[in-house]
Amino acid sequence: MADALEKMPKILIAEDDPVSRRVLEVFLVKRGYNVVTVANGTDALRELDDNVAPRLAVLDWMMPGMEGTQVCERVRENNERPYVYIILLTARSQKEDLLQGLKSGADDYLTKPFDPQELEARLHVGQRILDLQDKLIETREELRYRATHDALTGLPNRTEVVERLRREQSRQLRTGGSFGVLLVDLDHFKKVNDTDGHAVGDMVLQEVARRMKASLRDYDTAGRYGGEEFLVLLPTADPRGTFAIAERIRHKIESRPVATTKGEVHVTASIGAAWSTAAAPIDSDTVIRLADEALYRAKEKGRNRSEMANLGDAAQSLVGSESGGSIEAR
Repeated sequence: MADALEKMPKILIAEDDPVSRRVLEVFLVKRGYNVVTVANGTDALRELDDNVAPRLAVLDWMMPGMEGTQVCERVRENNERPYVYIILLTARSQKEDLLQGLKSGADDYLTKPFDPQELEARLHVGQRILDLQDKLIETREELRYRATHDALTGLPNRTEVVERLRREQSRQLRTGGSFGVLLVDLDHFKKVNDTDGHAVGDMVLQEVARRMKASLRDYDTAGRYGGEEFLVLLPTADPRGTFAIAERIRHKIESRPVATTKGEVHVTASIGAAWSTAAAPIDSDTVIRLADEALYRAKEKGRNRSEMANLGDAAQSLVGSESGGSIEAR
């Protein structure tokens, strides 16, 4: 029974007259609506502010607590909620009243006594409008996702992850704290593409992306920076925590071969790490450059290792090696 109600379009009736309210309820239930009824404007607004509020509403103009037009105005003030299609129901029939009702935020207007078939037709129009809006929002969100995410790995793309880094830097300047940045580059990846083909290379990148995400905290971000290189943003991470997460990612990537259509491929990664603290803040471009320099040193020293940027004594005590994963992330 509960599942059946959830599939029905939900509608709110706000009517202070018990007879009219019951007539509306019976009529709409018979036509397949999941009906919620209230007797005053205050309760109507509370229902429409709920997280699972009805998307359709029939409001009497004159009600105790708040008038229907006042409820409309308050609902339209909240732009965070999904749109509610509102029909005002009233005995007023002057053009001035119609204009006032629509200006308050109502979508439609019916005068009493109303024709049941006309109400049903207008509710169908309202539902079509809501369905169209939901589809437009879904399309917009899909386009936004495509514009900000890498199609192959599903990770944020270069533009998006750099923008998140810049926002984190702005947050740091406002509130303090620290953050870490990692540049992760797969070792000898060109050989995978040349030997086994780009399809296998794509499988490797997808699996590496999954392993990286599994190594991160919920609020960290790994993005595809370009080719086989990834940029990782670590909010709140200090130098020790930054290095620990770098090592965790590195060990996770090399933990087992990647299964592909052409057999198993052993993958390792070199990682360059840098950080910015409240005592010594670094802008986003510079912290990426420092991480890139550390990555270059990791490659020079034999690959499959993590290297910290040269930012002082703390870095010197945390320089990584192939067995340097003993430091715990904070």
